[in-house]
Amino acid sequence: MENPKGTVKISNVSKVYKNGTVGLDDINLDIHAGEFVVVVGLSGAGKSTLLRAINRLHDVTTGSILIDGENITKAKGKALRQIRRNIAMIFQNFNLVNRVSVARNVFNGRVGYYSTLKSVMGLYSKTDKERAEQNLERVNMLDKYYTRADELSGGQQQRVAIARAMMQSPTVFLADEPIASLDPKTTRLVMDDLKRLNEELGMTVIVNLHSVPLAMAYASRIVGLRAGKLVYDAPIESVKESDFATIYAEESDGKQ
Repeated sequence: MENPKGTVKISNVSKVYKNGTVGLDDINLDIHAGEFVVVVGLSGAGKSTLLRAINRLHDVTTGSILIDGENITKAKGKALRQIRRNIAMIFQNFNLVNRVSVARNVFNGRVGYYSTLKSVMGLYSKTDKERAEQNLERVNMLDKYYTRADELSGGQQQRVAIARAMMQSPTVFLADEPIASLDPKTTRLVMDDLKRLNEELGMTVIVNLHSVPLAMAYASRIVGLRAGKLVYDAPIESVKESDFATIYAEESDGKQ
């Protein structure tokens, strides 16, 4: 029997920037297929660095990261592109092309499967057009198919970004502070979308959040970072709100 897709194995990963700042400090983490992992910690704790390392937006200094058994930290060229196809990511600032339609933005999630000429000309297959409609329907945005992206609210733009990411047919879905700029009602809608992808499609979801209540409400597992170190890792049924005091504790004079 094949292993389920969507595993992330992080082994002895450290990231030290050129100025000497330590972004990640010897992280070891096994994320299983189908988990909904919420990563929490103070600003600067290493949450974004961790997510960007998983899809190789950042190179790590030492260690390895395996996606479904494939080492993304060593991959190059076509091999790297193939692994990245399986990893979708959305960001706090949406990253949509404002002057084009929702549909065109969603198709952009499929560019890794097309030549540059076909992408520029918008020559997408019938299957991918159906896939775009399906993914927009998943986030309740199909009625905005022809609407320009800059005519949407922030929450709507983030939901389009989710649909665009889904065009990759990923096994791992990363979300870096996806609701930081949204109002409470829209925040719930976006988090519900991510949870639905996790539960209905069995997709592994890894989300960076600041909100403890949201982490408790949506996660199947909580991971805590502090100053680049992994300081907490527990399934949601074992998590108590008092545990977050340790994760969010400020360091003082080098003492924990």
